[in-house]
Amino acid sequence: MKITLSAIKADIGSIGGHIIPSDDLLMEVEDYIDKAVGDLIFDYFIGNIGDDITILLSHELGSNSEKIHRLAWDAFLAGTEIAKEQGLYGAGQDLLSDSFSGNICGLGPGIAEITFDERENESFLLIAADKTEPGAFNLPLYLGFADPMYNSGLILAPAIGKGFSFTVIDVSHTEGDRVIELVTPEEVYDLVALLRDNGRFVVESIHTRTTGAHTVACSTTRLRNIAGKYVGKDDPIMLIRTQKDFPATGEIIAPYEIGHIVAGFMRGSHTGPLMPVRAGSGISFFDGPPSVSCLAFCVHNGILTEPSDLFDHPYWDWVRNNICVKTHEIRRQGFSGAAMLPYSDLEYGGITVRMEQLENKFKIRGR
Repeated sequence: MKITLSAIKADIGSIGGHIIPSDDLLMEVEDYIDKAVGDLIFDYFIGNIGDDITILLSHELGSNSEKIHRLAWDAFLAGTEIAKEQGLYGAGQDLLSDSFSGNICGLGPGIAEITFDERENESFLLIAADKTEPGAFNLPLYLGFADPMYNSGLILAPAIGKGFSFTVIDVSHTEGDRVIELVTPEEVYDLVALLRDNGRFVVESIHTRTTGAHTVACSTTRLRNIAGKYVGKDDPIMLIRTQKDFPATGEIIAPYEIGHIVAGFMRGSHTGPLMPVRAGSGISFFDGPPSVSCLAFCVHNGILTEPSDLFDHPYWDWVRNNICVKTHEIRRQGFSGAAMLPYSDLEYGGITVRMEQLENKFKIRGR
């Protein structure tokens, strides 16, 4: 059976600042989506990471379906009305257009979609991040799909050992999608040269080299490129099919123990380690830390199982404690050096205005 999984994510209002959506807001979005079951969709899941609401849909309308995208858009609009009624902060923040134009891409929400023929045992992960950039997934994806230090299947499983095809998009290029396809292991150094720059080059998708099967889909939205100004961090979402011809679930999530340094935190203008958190966790310290959640599902005939929260385990408590230490150390630097993004990447408009004013005060001193 051929099905499509669509994961769509947006910040449309939250309690007390950029913290967490209200229960009523989540319920409104869920009630709206629930009406489409048996008509447009087979099944759904509604959740959140920080202040972002995630909509996961299973259906047979394929990727880029106008009907599916409109369903999610209208659900976010319905939720925005509740956010306004409750006076939530940032009501409708990620909805950057007044009208739906047939495709949710480019309108603000992040989206990841995979269409495939269901396997007998179809397992997949829904990974969502908050208070960070789309390239935050670059390192975990490289390690989970191209590095045998984390993916033992590259040397133990024949099909996986043949490598993968990475599609990488240049998110700084706004005049159309500028993409490149690189295969591993032959072009691994070229891949690394791009993925080191999380702010510009982002993994968009990964396919197997044995059958061409689609295994990873990532959102690559840059909100500042759409709105023309800072309106919030990009907060990516990702779908990953696992097991058999794909990496095992444990191989995919192992790299998140690193707590690698990403852009994000307060006003989207700082750097800090990415913390694996339980699904539904809110945001706290310094409008952070940059957070990632991971829910595992199986799907059969389009019907989803209940999710399993992979970061809700004692091991990840130890990881979180270690990441707290890293967070503390870099935050002690405040605005200095690597603790804050370079001027070229700062997205908050105030610093740009300030630097322009200071530029006019500089003088050339004679020697």
